[in-house]
Amino acid sequence: MRQRWSQLLFAHWPVEPDLLRPYLPARLELDLFDGQAWLGVVPFTMSHIRPLGLPAVPGLHHLHELNVRTYARLDGVPGVWFLSLDASLALGVWAARTFFHLPYLHARMSLTQTGPTLRATAERTHRDIAPATFAATWTLGEALPASRPGTLQYFLTERYYLYTAGPDLKEEVHNNNLWRGKLYHEPWMLREASLCEWESNLVESHGLPTPSGEPLLHAADPLDVWVQEFKRV
Repeated sequence: MRQRWSQLLFAHWPVEPDLLRPYLPARLELDLFDGQAWLGVVPFTMSHIRPLGLPAVPGLHHLHELNVRTYARLDGVPGVWFLSLDASLALGVWAARTFFHLPYLHARMSLTQTGPTLRATAERTHRDIAPATFAATWTLGEALPASRPGTLQYFLTERYYLYTAGPDLKEEVHNNNLWRGKLYHEPWMLREASLCEWESNLVESHGLPTPSGEPLLHAADPLDVWVQEFKRV
């Protein structure tokens, strides 16, 4: 699947590993940086969505996404582990849950940009799932140097594998099912960002405490991405 990711913001907080361990399957190891786990909230726009070698599917080529994530390893391969992925397109949510086994959820969302300022809002509407709302405004800053392996910036953003246990996380996190998908894209071109507004209970909707302190922010320039089929591991 080909996609373009744009208007993306990485917002991260350090978290004690023991808080996140229950949210991962037993087979997955939390990926730590200097002994510290990290929790992220990432809003962005996904566009130009199409199967490889085929035209875009009408009604399934553009959506907004907002994910809650941490980082994990399996057999030494680092990747992203999602607690949830809220998205604005019902058909996209169905396709991601059905074909990629990812815990996508329906939400009403918007993501707009005026000059260097972006604003994202979301209200979760998925049936039988804890409600959540989100509103954030941020301003883009100067371009950052390329991420270097071994740095926190690289650890948090240069992730080329995704892990999932199935679309219903609370039930399936305790099963043995596990899939890994691979991403292909150029390294992120990152920018500084400053928050003007942040109102969210996304993290709390998972039963986690409110993150303390200001998030570590990295904005990103648009990027073309190829998502490989998820394979059972």
